[in-house]
Amino acid sequence: MPVKQIIFIIVTLIALGVFAYSVSIIFKNIKFLKKAYPVNQHGKRIKRLFQIGFAQEKILRFPLIGFLHALVFWGFLAITFGSFEMLLDGLTGQDRILKFFGFFYDFLIATGDIFAFVIFILIIIFLIRRYFMKIKRFQGVEMTHKAHKDAGFALLLILLLMLSLQLMNMAYVSLNPNNQIGVYPVSKYLSVLFNGISNDKLKIILEANWWIHIILIFFFANYLPYSKHFHVFMSLPNVYLSRLTPLTQMTNMESVTNEVKLMLDPNAPIDDNINDSEIERFGLKDVEDGTWKNYTDSLTCTQCGRCTSVCPANITGKLLSPRKIMIDFRARMNEKSPGIRKKGKTYNDNKSLLRDYISEEEIWACTTCNACAQECPVNIDHPSLILEMRRYIFMEESKAPSLLNSMSTNIENNGAPWQYPPTDRLKWAENLYINE
Repeated sequence: MPVKQIIFIIVTLIALGVFAYSVSIIFKNIKFLKKAYPVNQHGKRIKRLFQIGFAQEKILRFPLIGFLHALVFWGFLAITFGSFEMLLDGLTGQDRILKFFGFFYDFLIATGDIFAFVIFILIIIFLIRRYFMKIKRFQGVEMTHKAHKDAGFALLLILLLMLSLQLMNMAYVSLNPNNQIGVYPVSKYLSVLFNGISNDKLKIILEANWWIHIILIFFFANYLPYSKHFHVFMSLPNVYLSRLTPLTQMTNMESVTNEVKLMLDPNAPIDDNINDSEIERFGLKDVEDGTWKNYTDSLTCTQCGRCTSVCPANITGKLLSPRKIMIDFRARMNEKSPGIRKKGKTYNDNKSLLRDYISEEEIWACTTCNACAQECPVNIDHPSLILEMRRYIFMEESKAPSLLNSMSTNIENNGAPWQYPPTDRLKWAENLYINE
């Protein structure tokens, strides 16, 4: 077995091992979270996946910049074929192992070559846009210096990935001007930059960029779980798993439903399988009270700010930023989950998502208009998280705003939001003369 192949296999195993460890942490976190809803109606989910995921329906609501982002997404899909072939080549010690696909192979290689150049140019545009243009939705208290550095670093990695791929293709075309395997429409013209370079140097350029590209892929894949760019992996699954019920439709708590049934009718049939003693908390105070969907939403968040840019509360100067809600949930999960995994859900570090990360003022500013969830290009459901925190304040602490507390008390005592009993409801009409 050649030395190159042995080294490649070792590097691949290390990269896969690190990635598997990172993903295992995510699944361990999901394990202690609550169930969200059954994932069924797969036909509807597949349709939504193609509309919002692959066709980038929501991204294209911003025609120009949306189309540019969609090009990057579609380009990555095309380039994936070439990256997969490189992986197979490295593991087997062969070259162009998938060339037997014939015309289809030529088409995919040509598409990848074109998109490598297109994405390279687009990433430069995105970097200029992010760091030299004052885009309002890129700002906010949640967009810390670390967040901006993370975004810039990920963009630079993508830039280097495209550059190494283009240089590798250019060197290959220069070395094989008449007997190329595959079609390279862009590299064919750019290869003139290598005119006058000896074949020995071209081989070094080809080999060096082959290794640079594959190592960058491995590094990028292992960096993503700790970056906002984890949406590269999470966006399509999150779209597929998104809720099919109307937005902000709250899930009834079975234990509360049982109590209401008994209150209305002591003889009403109830679910005997529900054990009230298992209920740890009404609503959401900290991350362990959340569902797996809340967590996948936070991992999928691209921090693009489209949600916050359409939020009426934020637009009118209130503290609420839907993007911050997602960022805070992920940050709190990263902080607390190691302790929960070791000591269980009883672990307490004397902090919580509510108040230490997200203030009451933020969650009560939400109008539940669903603009954030409707606009999100990866189907994140921000209001569900906000509503569960409200549920905790309302049901566990009875610390809701005074008007809501009064309404709740009146409903409990009078069966209506008003302060007077049902027998007095028509008193306002006693002295009215009505023609029959």
